[in-house]
Amino acid sequence: MKKIENIKRPNFLKKLFVKLCRIIGFEVIDQTDLSLPIINKQANDSLSILGKKNISIPIGETKITRIVKSLDIIIKTCTSVNLVTQNKKRIFEKNKSEYTFRSINSIINSLKFSEENFEKIDVKIYIIDHNSKKEDLDQIDNKLKKSNIKFEILDLNLEKFKNIKTLDKGNPSIEKNMRSTMANIRASFDLANEKASDLVYFVEDDYIHKKESIFEMVSTYEKISSEQNSELFICPVDYPYLYKKLDNSKILIGNKYHWRTVNESLLTFMTSKSLIKKYWDDLVLMSENEHSPFETPLHKIYDKELCISPVPSLAMHCTNVNSVFGLSPNIDWNKLWVDNEF
Repeated sequence: MKKIENIKRPNFLKKLFVKLCRIIGFEVIDQTDLSLPIINKQANDSLSILGKKNISIPIGETKITRIVKSLDIIIKTCTSVNLVTQNKKRIFEKNKSEYTFRSINSIINSLKFSEENFEKIDVKIYIIDHNSKKEDLDQIDNKLKKSNIKFEILDLNLEKFKNIKTLDKGNPSIEKNMRSTMANIRASFDLANEKASDLVYFVEDDYIHKKESIFEMVSTYEKISSEQNSELFICPVDYPYLYKKLDNSKILIGNKYHWRTVNESLLTFMTSKSLIKKYWDDLVLMSENEHSPFETPLHKIYDKELCISPVPSLAMHCTNVNSVFGLSPNIDWNKLWVDNEF
């Protein structure tokens, strides 16, 4: 009987200690099985609570002072043009519509994965489309309706953007495609400036996301912004072309991923309404006057503001397999493609 009492006493003291820690707001890790009895999770689970705290073991807790209140996702679509300035085929060699469908579906899947954590975040998807087939737009509309995510599909009016200037490429067809692309970029900035109130995620329609992507990006935004006391830019892709350079990078800990500082990206990125307003003239300049490289004004912003990308990548950019702007290293491209079939 005495032996039983000795076994029960440590369990009783442990429960008492856990209750006390819960009252005073401490976290406890049971090193024997890596469990967190206070919140009833394992150490490898996502331990962060959006808008409240971010926990990284063994670094500890970051109190969230920069709380994300809304997320507007603006997706630029065009299922009628394969690649704006190239005649090459994309990875998997499908019609352009298939990449658009799977990109949108991956965003939906990622938002569904984050649903419980996003209860206090107002989320809306905007589609700005140019020249897609009606049957393609009908499929997108049906898919978004079934998702129960707030959305709006807008048709790009090229007549509003007659002042766009492209570089002479000696190919009228490519220049026409570039003008419509730049108009869509400008329209997405206008929409963000008019409708958004907090975070904005600008997405091109050939980026297929992992299911954890959106939550990782938003929770990392809160964490890094709270730690640095500043707004930032977040890219979802670990671009291979950046490994061709020897630029220095700082490594940061996000929610469940490592992140590296970068000074270049393409045009799929997340940032805040305040940074959009701060650098409005630079963004307008990029969308109305073609540069070489195109993103030059954006890269100049990165010289002044923090921009980070994940390691490994949170999304797959579906370009030609040989493109240094496309497939990120060390991720399962086939799985991403199959998991996001429309």
